[in-house]
Amino acid sequence: MANQKFKLEIGGRDLEIEIRNLAEQASGSCLVRYGDTLILATCVISREGREMGFLPLTVDYEERYYAAGKILGSRYIRRESRPSDEAILTSRLIDRAIRPLFPEELSREIQVVITCLSWDRENDPDLLGLLGASQALSISEIPWSGPIGGLRIGRIEGKFILNPVYEQREESDLDLVLAGVKKNDQILINMIEAEAEEIPEEIILKAVQFAKPEIKKIIDFQEEILKKIGKEKIPIEAPPRDLELEKEIEEFLGDRLEKALYRNDKLDRMEEVNNLKEELAYFVEGKYPGMGKTKYAKNFFEKKIKKIVHENILKAGMRPDGRGLDELREIHCEVGLLPRTHGSGLFCRGQTKTLSILTLGAPEDVRLLEGMEIMGKKRFMHHYNFPPYSTGEVKPIKGPGRREIGHGMLVEKALLPLIPSFDEFPYTMRVVSEILSSNGSTSMASVSSASLALMDAGVKIKAPAAGIAIGLMQDQEGNYKTLVDIQGPEDHHGDMDFKIAGTRIGITAMQMDVKIEGITEEILKEALKEGKKSRLKILDLMEKVIKEPRSQLSPFAPRILTLQINPEKIREVIGPGGKVINEIIEETGVAIDIQPSGLIYITSEKEEAAKKAVAWIKNITREVKVGETFQGKVVRILNFGAMVEILPGIQGLIHISQLAPYRVKRVEDIVRIGEIIPVKVISIDEQGRINLSLKKTKFQLKKRF
Repeated sequence: MANQKFKLEIGGRDLEIEIRNLAEQASGSCLVRYGDTLILATCVISREGREMGFLPLTVDYEERYYAAGKILGSRYIRRESRPSDEAILTSRLIDRAIRPLFPEELSREIQVVITCLSWDRENDPDLLGLLGASQALSISEIPWSGPIGGLRIGRIEGKFILNPVYEQREESDLDLVLAGVKKNDQILINMIEAEAEEIPEEIILKAVQFAKPEIKKIIDFQEEILKKIGKEKIPIEAPPRDLELEKEIEEFLGDRLEKALYRNDKLDRMEEVNNLKEELAYFVEGKYPGMGKTKYAKNFFEKKIKKIVHENILKAGMRPDGRGLDELREIHCEVGLLPRTHGSGLFCRGQTKTLSILTLGAPEDVRLLEGMEIMGKKRFMHHYNFPPYSTGEVKPIKGPGRREIGHGMLVEKALLPLIPSFDEFPYTMRVVSEILSSNGSTSMASVSSASLALMDAGVKIKAPAAGIAIGLMQDQEGNYKTLVDIQGPEDHHGDMDFKIAGTRIGITAMQMDVKIEGITEEILKEALKEGKKSRLKILDLMEKVIKEPRSQLSPFAPRILTLQINPEKIREVIGPGGKVINEIIEETGVAIDIQPSGLIYITSEKEEAAKKAVAWIKNITREVKVGETFQGKVVRILNFGAMVEILPGIQGLIHISQLAPYRVKRVEDIVRIGEIIPVKVISIDEQGRINLSLKKTKFQLKKRF
């Protein structure tokens, strides 16, 4: 196949898709370029199918250090190892956009691999990965109902920016990534990822309206490529229905499944549903032994659950736990649960319970970032733990997976705009959210518990934040109902999970994925409206427990004292080979962080130790002035005078003529090495040399003979 290039102007730059026979054994592949950022997108479908009960799709975004011209990694390895958090988040973003468009009957494994080959430090590869995955799947033989269009929206001084570069994103108060599909010439949104600085819902809607025509352009562009290059899709036939067996299952179940589903307690509901499923399998196998109809029965059972949940909500507004469509579960909040931690907050919403714990550290406790795109330091971190007991299960406990990293970062994005600046609060902050019990939307519960923990610790956040998950039930005709605070079966069998976090003023983070093709602007508007209403209710309840950050830090939190010195004095504080600063640290037990500007941060668990270190550094860096008097130590005798240390590391000369009010023949007649004597500064020359006087202090040592 000859190389073919296609170009589209988008956001003032050319988006270029090149079809080359490079990954020729993949089902589909393409190169996508924007500026000098270039990715390779590939997709492969397995030859055989596997019945797994879910779509066997894997998306991997691969960073390559060479793309940025860097040699990184451990000094003993010097290569890429496990994916960075940023790579995992990009993989999840792409996955959430493409997953809903695969046919339900597809059972063959699919892997989409996006490799960043070149990065220009301006254009983020994540969007190129999304578009590359869409194009590779579209032209492959893999059944998929794309293409999708994706882009990023920023906002600077009230003006929307299409696909902003990194520098513009730093200035922007909105970072919104959208993906959409085209249906009947209408754009449906099927994925949202956003972080914002308390942006009102109306602005979000305007940003989506601004983006939709551009999304359509990108989809039309891909469709043109598909017409010229696309392969014939693998036919996927739905398995023939066994109407007789379905009728028998309906009769066997009666109303038992609906009764099992509509229970308030999650564990009771799961136990009843699972027991009923096993009974059904036993019944079918007993009636049709060895005929393989048990698997069909179990699949039909799951479809029956989805149908019951959808119909009851759409027709009667009836939810499994009996709540109204816009009704929150019972909420309970606490702060200060743990005696020795720096801050803690508990947030309970129904059977979802999260405990967040804040730890304050020194400026030097920041996380160092070293990756393809990011080099720097991180002073605010949120980590999310999801132990197996939270769902009543027994599983091995491993390191954080993609879900834990994704949820942890979503909460971090929601809180980051509210964290005080380093100048206001020079602490490093780490919040850990432990999921104690899970029944829907643990990430949004973690936003609230983390806010409580921050305020309990006395961190002066701009405002408390809360989060809520909005769900959706929609039928084939387009009739729909939105649901507030989704849980269990509403999440698993529903059509949307739209997480919205923010303050009273506006939104700070959003994440949306769907199980249908996409949602209309009307649904989006209603979801945002319900999200705001619910968020305000939650914030009211949180403020009854703690209204604002505590005025004092926990007594167990470290204390940070700041000191500004002349930058030229930094070398004196450090000393030769770090001798001076290491001595201060060993003697006082403090941590010292020195900025190039001369600003020094001294951190200690004991305030007295920090004050001692401050005094020590002040003495080292003190600016000596003419006319001051010191008690100095004689450190050296010269023929023409004596050298006296007046401050640590600072010496001055007493000329022999300044030792006494009479003529002195020998310096040793007046002073000896090691003696402490009063001296007065009489001058400082242009080179900074200090001249001292003993006689002008009106104090004399007896003449030695």
